[in-house]
Amino acid sequence: MRIFALNFMIFVLCACTTPDLPIKIKFSHVVAEHTPKGMGALLFKQRVETRLAGKVVVEVYPNSQLYDDNKVMEALLLGDIQMAAPSLAKFGKYTKKLQVFDLPFLFNDIEAVNRFQQGEMGQHLLLSMERYGYLGLAYWHNGLKQLSANYPLHVPADAQGLKFRIQQSHVLQAQFEVLGASPQKLAFSEVYNALQTGIVDGQENTWSNIESKKFYEVQHYFSETNHGVLDYLVVTNAKFWHGLPPEIRVELADILSEVTVAVNQKALNLARTARQKIIDFGIKTDRTHVLQLTKEDLAQWRQAMQPVWDKFEHEIGKAVIEAGVAAN
Repeated sequence: MRIFALNFMIFVLCACTTPDLPIKIKFSHVVAEHTPKGMGALLFKQRVETRLAGKVVVEVYPNSQLYDDNKVMEALLLGDIQMAAPSLAKFGKYTKKLQVFDLPFLFNDIEAVNRFQQGEMGQHLLLSMERYGYLGLAYWHNGLKQLSANYPLHVPADAQGLKFRIQQSHVLQAQFEVLGASPQKLAFSEVYNALQTGIVDGQENTWSNIESKKFYEVQHYFSETNHGVLDYLVVTNAKFWHGLPPEIRVELADILSEVTVAVNQKALNLARTARQKIIDFGIKTDRTHVLQLTKEDLAQWRQAMQPVWDKFEHEIGKAVIEAGVAAN
């Protein structure tokens, strides 16, 4: 009788803690479906619903249909959505360590970014917000950033006195302040109009963002600096993730790993294509110019922005920064 009662209690406890099937995952993001992040979310949905048919359903909400990047984290914590992929620059409120990705000239190229993200430190940073209820699942690329303005930017002195749009990031703010420029925090959706009307003189962004939002129509010069990385963090509610049945959680992690490889390759290809479209537009119109900086010019930019590393070393952690340098 006691054995029966014990088995019954175990059954009841399991029934209470196992999620109802199918499990619903709402994936909210702020970009269009044809972007690398948008395509990644759809590919994740497709593979999940094929391999976990009847067990998991994924609903994707692009273009800020549900939440923008400022509200999506709260929605995750409340359980209104289960997955999102904000820019890495958006997480400073929850952990200072992820600011490492905003440091100028930390990574020599996108392969160095890959090595860091896939390495021990990069994987450790996925857990850096768990005490706030968030769990990082994967890094998705957008690409390396370039500088633009209506004035040619060859050396740091050329940026002095100009107004640059930035994301909500203390590191990026400091990056332009050390140049003697004026950083202006604006939403991504406001950038084109701000450039067109002269609210700001320039901006920093990836080739794919510059091309897709047609910033080349309102900016004459693009300096190929590759000075920073603009990536996304696929993030979930830690309680939701750990509460999933183990076999489903493992399969979701495997699918996400596969999708990440596809997203990052797509981002790399798109960056190359977008860069060439901007060059072709410049050749056709003689209004836009992509500037190839010399090694000496780039060395000046590196030296000018180096104080930003020193300013944020305490917040980010010396070991984190050293791991980034080692990835080169």
